[in-house]
Amino acid sequence: MNIVILTTEAVPFAKTGGLADVCGSLPQQLAERGHKVTVIMPAFRQVFAAGQTITTTDEKVSVAIAGKTVTARLLKSHLPGSPCEVVLIDQPTYYDREQLYGDAQGDFWDNCERFTFFCRAALSAIDTLESPPDVIHCNDWQTGLVPAYVANRFESHPWMDHVATVMTIHNMAYQGQFWHWDMLLNGLGWGQFTPDKMEFYGHLNLLKAGIVFADSITTVSQRYAEEIQQPEYGCGLDGVLRNRRQVLSGIVNGVDYQIWDPATDKHLDANYGIDDWKTGKQANRSALRQELGLEDNPEIPLVGLIGRLADQKGWDLVTELMNNWLGEGSPVQWVVLGTGDHRYHQTLSDLASRYNKRLAVHLGFSDQMAHRIEAAADIFMMPSRYEPCGLNQLYSLRYGTVPIVNPTGGLADTVTDATEESVRLKTATGFYMPSYNVRSLGEALDRAVTTYRESPQIWEQIVTTGMQQDWSWRQSAVRYEQVYLETIERLHGAAVV
Repeated sequence: MNIVILTTEAVPFAKTGGLADVCGSLPQQLAERGHKVTVIMPAFRQVFAAGQTITTTDEKVSVAIAGKTVTARLLKSHLPGSPCEVVLIDQPTYYDREQLYGDAQGDFWDNCERFTFFCRAALSAIDTLESPPDVIHCNDWQTGLVPAYVANRFESHPWMDHVATVMTIHNMAYQGQFWHWDMLLNGLGWGQFTPDKMEFYGHLNLLKAGIVFADSITTVSQRYAEEIQQPEYGCGLDGVLRNRRQVLSGIVNGVDYQIWDPATDKHLDANYGIDDWKTGKQANRSALRQELGLEDNPEIPLVGLIGRLADQKGWDLVTELMNNWLGEGSPVQWVVLGTGDHRYHQTLSDLASRYNKRLAVHLGFSDQMAHRIEAAADIFMMPSRYEPCGLNQLYSLRYGTVPIVNPTGGLADTVTDATEESVRLKTATGFYMPSYNVRSLGEALDRAVTTYRESPQIWEQIVTTGMQQDWSWRQSAVRYEQVYLETIERLHGAAVV
């Protein structure tokens, strides 16, 4: 198949979150499976600072938008070590900015114009490709207009009659909602601004456009695909998603095991694998504890937490639990890496100064420290209120670090609770909170600590079962390939190989 992936982020060119990891890794795995894959994205300032080879071309695209004609150059690059071409839409007025989507004052005021231009320029960029695409894979609201353009045969691009569109939702909370007059930017006409199409409570909603018009819809875990059809998680679009549930599926994001593998990880004090994980984790734990000033006692398990300090990630529960569990005789130690809400910065700093032998806090982000915590910790805590996919629980499994999770979204799909049955069947990989409150989080931690101390054979089984899991991008790519082929077959009656 000829596959075009539209995105605003891809490692190593530009990144603010997990979208970049998906669009940097998935194309390479699809290419390894024999497909021709082209990534199209804006040429943000970050892209030029990423140190990748970028080639200038003579090709330009022009778009009539906001009462003017705006022209962009098409630049070319490749995903490192792969045949996947990256086409960059270079329009400095829109994309030469310090950040991708906004600054300290909030989102950029012209985001609707910036990404409407990107979608329309991408259509013209596709015209320049050697072969027409079989599939256009769109990601998040910034690309949501493209399925609408294809479905409405906008500007009659010749390849539109034969292409299938797939829309991936990475997080329902980000929808691209704008003033209704911004509808004039996209050229589709007011006939599309209706409750069954692009209108959303008087606003233009670009994610809704993608959901309504795409031939297939995916999100980043099967549980999340089910959750977003409910009011609690659907962010107002649950009804639209229920209407399209026949073409909605969930595919868990993969892990790049070339980066996240304790046997080869260059950030670690000691490398290890499934056969020597005990000595490997002990060496990493001792080194990290010594560096952070924590007591090095092998009887006390180390609990790791990495990520954004926000209510969505469960930090209200975590800080309350720490208040209850810290102090003399505490059965665990904690190490925290993250940044976010200032009140959590303050709370964690205060706790760390009071209990500096039991809690170490690193406010900020360090890739090296993230790897070291995954290797050193015995338990990884991830009590997210909602979690479309989640990656740290997948890293933890590979590093022999047992996750405690709230079973929502991708956390439920990737971690198996240590029940009596799953322990007997040797399928357990972690511990679930029974419900979303601090008492349940404490119960899950107590179960984990009790197993660690009193049932070492069961603990070892949970660790090794987790380390054997395969959450590689190879597995995810196979599922995306199936979605592409099924979509083409549904549209045209015959699949392209």
